[in-house]
Amino acid sequence: VQLVESGGGSVQPGGSLKLSCAASGRIFRVNRMSWYRQVLGKERELVALITRDDTTTYAASVKGRFTASRDDAKHTGYLQMNSLKPEDTAVYYCTANIVEYVGILNTETTDYWGQGTEVTVSE
Repeated sequence: VQLVESGGGSVQPGGSLKLSCAASGRIFRVNRMSWYRQVLGKERELVALITRDDTTTYAASVKGRFTASRDDAKHTGYLQMNSLKPEDTAVYYCTANIVEYVGILNTETTDYWGQGTEVTVSE
């Protein structure tokens, strides 16, 4: 299984970006999907989480500006980021808890991480 992120880039303050996180492979089910971000020299922080039943949780710093969603038919999660601020600048990572096929009849559950995508918010 692989997670591939896309959608990062540079934007001015107040702008928007939409990140995507696509899972591929022998997937039976994608459970929770989460978005983290990390600034160089700082710990990775949880930004948003979306469960399989679309329950979402957000960090206080992004609540009301970021929206997590998912398309289970495509095994893809999204993070819509609006009203971006310079302090949102970071590398964003997605992670997903995935039930994958192992062999013919068996499955196992593993947490996978995307490669990260850079978001820069500046004038």
